[in-house]
Amino acid sequence: MKRIIYGLSLISCWLLAGIGQLSAQNPLIMDQYTADPSARVFEGKVYVYPSHDILANENRGRPGWFCMEDYHVFSSANLTEWQDHGVIVSQYDVDWVNPDSYSMWAPDCIARNGKYYFYFPANSRDTGMRRGFGIGVAVADHPEGPYIPQPEPIQNVRGIDPNLFIDQDGQAYLYWSMGNIYVAKLKENMLELASEPQVVKDLPDAGLKEGPYLFERNGIYYMTYPHVANKTERLEYAIGDNPAGPFRFAGVIMDESPTGCWTNHHSIIELKDQWYLFYHHNDLSPKFDKARSIRADSLFFNGDGTIRKVTPTLRGVGVTHAGGMIQIDRYSATGDHGVSIGFLDSLDTFRGWKTILGEKGAWTRYNTVDFGDQEMQTVQIKASSEKGGTVEIRSGSADGPVIARVEIPAYPDWSVVHSNLLEVPSGIHHLVTLLGEGNGVEIDWINFK
Repeated sequence: MKRIIYGLSLISCWLLAGIGQLSAQNPLIMDQYTADPSARVFEGKVYVYPSHDILANENRGRPGWFCMEDYHVFSSANLTEWQDHGVIVSQYDVDWVNPDSYSMWAPDCIARNGKYYFYFPANSRDTGMRRGFGIGVAVADHPEGPYIPQPEPIQNVRGIDPNLFIDQDGQAYLYWSMGNIYVAKLKENMLELASEPQVVKDLPDAGLKEGPYLFERNGIYYMTYPHVANKTERLEYAIGDNPAGPFRFAGVIMDESPTGCWTNHHSIIELKDQWYLFYHHNDLSPKFDKARSIRADSLFFNGDGTIRKVTPTLRGVGVTHAGGMIQIDRYSATGDHGVSIGFLDSLDTFRGWKTILGEKGAWTRYNTVDFGDQEMQTVQIKASSEKGGTVEIRSGSADGPVIARVEIPAYPDWSVVHSNLLEVPSGIHHLVTLLGEGNGVEIDWINFK
């Protein structure tokens, strides 16, 4: 049994999922550019405070360069569905910030004494000795805000990429970059320095270093940072036994972008005994690396405390519910032939991607789909095909049990095709979408009802 619905728009599907909810794999956010993700665990949820890339023009920013005018905050309870809480700080609403600078670069946020402190760099409006990048603080009672900016930046700090760390003894530290990476202690009020800034010692000398992010695990302090060792940034780390250093170089967390995205910027958190690396890439803007998108992948440690290198994935992290839109183009693996990924609309990349199964036997695998204990009865596929074909949904692998066979009609426009399940899954499965017959089938998403 099958039923075809023509002309179902992707927008209507998003509306069905609920206003303000964004469901994504990598990249995590699909309706705007985001970069420099500072991830934090507050009140049992993950909050991400990224910078917000926008496209410059002659009247806004510097064409061809980074352009950022405000900050959003996003939250998730499951690392899959993300809620945008809107703008929390803007260059137009901070007294000391030059409102024409478009330099609201990488931020961070930390909780203390029932308050949330959001730190951000920006260019000052002053024309005297203080002109240049300062680091400001906005304070809120809740992780999502509202945030009230302080009237002045932190005194005696000039730089970008603030990062905060509170040690077990309660001492707070502020890290930032400007040529080198710097550290200073903070007073209890989190708004003033308690020590003179000093350069973090014993990091690699050559090449740009920026974006510090410090965390502690099992008594080891990890200073992590992007470093241009060659032509583009890679993520590295050094270890020490004191939050202020010195540190010893220990390795690479993530290699340079294979497609040439010049920057990477990151944060690392632990949630429910699993560690995660948040970072960015120019997924939604492959020809312009100043418009970036945040990602996340799992991070693991070796027995001696060193970090295993993270290989970027499209699948990312989190469990996808079988009843949601399963974007199989964010695959965990693919076959060796006949499969490719393309934009749904190259002029509107925010619409996302499609999977192209170009020949019989072509397949993609999408990991960790949760069917729960509900008895799903049908599968639906949003697809298009000039000549038609048969798509098989299999469990586990390309030769695994067939859950469903779906006949895709010869219809060049997008349509949603329904078919009954041959088997009724429960629990968590890895799903393979395979072209059993035909060629040239394109798929936007699949889901189960």
